[in-house]
Amino acid sequence: MIEVQGLTKLYGEFVAVQELSFVVEPGEVMGLVGPNGAGKTTTLRCLCGIIPPTRGVVKICGLDLASEAIEAKRELAFLTDEPRLFDYLTVQQHLAFTARVYQVGNYRETAEQLLDELELSDKRDALPGELSRGMKQKLAIACGLLHSPRVLFFDEPLTGLDPIGIRRMKDSILRRARAGAAIIISSHLLHLVEEICSHLLILKNGRKVADGSLEEIKQQFSHQAPDASLEEVFFRATVDETRDS
Repeated sequence: MIEVQGLTKLYGEFVAVQELSFVVEPGEVMGLVGPNGAGKTTTLRCLCGIIPPTRGVVKICGLDLASEAIEAKRELAFLTDEPRLFDYLTVQQHLAFTARVYQVGNYRETAEQLLDELELSDKRDALPGELSRGMKQKLAIACGLLHSPRVLFFDEPLTGLDPIGIRRMKDSILRRARAGAAIIISSHLLHLVEEICSHLLILKNGRKVADGSLEEIKQQFSHQAPDASLEEVFFRATVDETRDS
């Protein structure tokens, strides 16, 4: 569903991402983790077509993101930690506008389901200025999910959400994975990654440190401690990688 081969992004002589290759299959939730500056956001922006890679191939649902950009982007959603909304469109008008952009016919039933799922039903006529930070995040998520994307990229998806919203967001992500979506979540919240991700990709300095199922990664970096938490595994993977270089 998500195929990446040799992804490299250069800014002049600076290497932001180097020769990154991995696959995320339908139904998998992959956690993308690493220290600050590891290349996580750059990777996600390349995967959704916001910035072009210097070299490498990205395929979304079998579609080449470089040569079949429009078709590929119809299959994905990129949900960031900073909701970008129109000041003078209500919640309902945001969904109507998004439906027109993605040419979603008969969108109202799906829109109502999303409003209910994200607890926005009573805010349908509100403008962004009348919404809390968490509600703005929920509206951006609703717009991203309206066209039923088969590939989802989340960059710190829980920012601004209250505990109930966090639980609902986790359930929503897992439900879409069970329905066959391929999902990547970039987050510094390792407990979130450990709770909902089936696979893990660890980056440091733009390079892949580890890639595999959560259990495989834990075994690789547990250092004879089978009960090691993901936080311990993360530190061992990134610190050991630094020492080896």
